[in-house]
Amino acid sequence: MSRPPHVVVVGGGFAGVECLHRLERLLKPSEARLTLVSPEDYQLYLPLLSHVAAGLLSPQSVAVSLRRRLRRTHYGPGFATGVDPREKVLTVRTVEGAEVRVGYDHLVLAAGSTTRMFDIPGLQEYALGLKTLAQAAYLRDHVIHQLDRAAIARDEEERARCLRFVVVGGGYAGVETAAALHLLTHAAVRRFPRLDPSLLRWHLIDLAPRLLPELGENLGDKALKTLRDRGIEISLNTTISSMTAHSAELTDGRTLGTHTVIWTAGVAASPLVDTVGSELLKGRLRTDANMSVPGVPGVFAVGDAAAVPDLAVGGDAITPPTAQHSQRQGKAVAHNVAAALRGTPMKPYYHRDLGLVVDLGCGNAVSKPLGIELSGFPAQLVARGYHALALPTGTARARVLANWALNFLTGDDFVSTGFQKGRPASVPAFELTGLYRAAERQG
Repeated sequence: MSRPPHVVVVGGGFAGVECLHRLERLLKPSEARLTLVSPEDYQLYLPLLSHVAAGLLSPQSVAVSLRRRLRRTHYGPGFATGVDPREKVLTVRTVEGAEVRVGYDHLVLAAGSTTRMFDIPGLQEYALGLKTLAQAAYLRDHVIHQLDRAAIARDEEERARCLRFVVVGGGYAGVETAAALHLLTHAAVRRFPRLDPSLLRWHLIDLAPRLLPELGENLGDKALKTLRDRGIEISLNTTISSMTAHSAELTDGRTLGTHTVIWTAGVAASPLVDTVGSELLKGRLRTDANMSVPGVPGVFAVGDAAAVPDLAVGGDAITPPTAQHSQRQGKAVAHNVAAALRGTPMKPYYHRDLGLVVDLGCGNAVSKPLGIELSGFPAQLVARGYHALALPTGTARARVLANWALNFLTGDDFVSTGFQKGRPASVPAFELTGLYRAAERQG
């Protein structure tokens, strides 16, 4: 008897897991074999990563077990480094470092994104990112360690460097990260009797002329005022021109002595899309409205790695790389994969964005659900309610709600775990983007 067609999904994020979760319901085992290729055995709820870095949530609460959600999908732990569309083969580097070739009949590329880096001297060596669970754990330890260093520093300039923190990026990730970690340091410094809280310095810088342009001028200005009122210095139309382990030089001519530059200035599609040999749009793999890649039979692309037409907006617009669209595209592409297997018509992807929520902590937020502008405590209720509902399992919701409640009632102990001590801290080291370059050299 011939084996059922093989459907391979790359990426254990929103799009990939939602696709497989739906395929398990749509297809009988006799209709398709399902395989997931992902370096981690969990689905990361990325929008709450800043809460992990700030200690509001435990890492486990935002890492949903793939084996809990996917019951008959074969999970192949590994790092997809290349696609051969002619042979219908995916190249995978296993966790042991071996390279294997996985054949497919239908391939769904949901490989997500990496932190967008630029050719800025020192950036790749010294900037810290916040894209993975390991980075969140490292960043929390690093920030607490800076307070420890400052408490014993005898040199005033060194103490100032330890107590100055710079966040680059005025979008959703940068604003939430700056807000959450600023609150963390101001709460933690009370446990350091030798430190003067007034010495803490937080800077949020962005090349754009406004904060949170996705939310509009009014809410962006409210977020800016909230952060400035807390003491965060915000510099717009500015970015970093170079950096070292001890300082960051800005494009406005200032040099800030610091050991901490957190880089959240956007994302770029996974380098895996470059290996497909198909057209890219803004660095993402161009698809048609059905999420299939034109001219590459059997290949679909969704999520941050794909340039999917945004039919709700019209024109030449493509869907933005948000968790909301990734989740919806994962569900929609599952139906199209099932349709391709059964020879029935596929459906175009259509979803109207429900809005963005930005949690500023301390009873404050800005949000725009369904086009309604909210700020303050009502906006925070909407933001946290949205995240609680968007989490993929009841177990994850219970953990997150319990963590929030426990942190509110008892506070934080500001413990540095040391779990990531001794490993390279750079963005490329954490996100393993060097594996793609290694694959290119071998090819």
